[in-house]
Amino acid sequence: MTKVVIINGSNTRYSRVTAIQEKVERFFPAHSTEIHTIQVHELPAVALITADFENDVIKAENRKVEEADIVVILTPIYKASYTGILKTYLDLLPQKALVGKKILPIAVGGSIGHLLALEYALKPVLAVLGATDIAHSVYIIDKQIIRLEDGSFAIEEDAIHRLEVELKKIQHIVAVN
Repeated sequence: MTKVVIINGSNTRYSRVTAIQEKVERFFPAHSTEIHTIQVHELPAVALITADFENDVIKAENRKVEEADIVVILTPIYKASYTGILKTYLDLLPQKALVGKKILPIAVGGSIGHLLALEYALKPVLAVLGATDIAHSVYIIDKQIIRLEDGSFAIEEDAIHRLEVELKKIQHIVAVN
């Protein structure tokens, strides 16, 4: 069984980033995949801020990451970078937590001008954590995710296509190995 961990670095469950998270969760077949999502903003704030490596909740989430075959990292882009709350959690991962995992960074930002935030800000941190198999990042402009009147979201086909191309690549690699 393939184990997937999704790390959502948004500050709320009601964001466009969560719409992408839900799309990723639905992509993987339930019969052959175990999916676990970490909502970073719901982790103990004091443990995040004080870098409490011994916090039981942090340790449990870190174990999930260490056991994963695939790690999907989601973040909104604020001020040309991934979120600080995501960084506080990444700082709590063990030094080589991402060794041997397939990594897919995904970001939602306000303009195409922040496209390289993943390449120049997030990917170096992931590499320090041992990631060597990082998929092509998926950057989605927030206008491609439309909030509907009922509170749900509709995602434009172009964004869905780019996301699914990368998810299929990762799924295939894991299935072959």
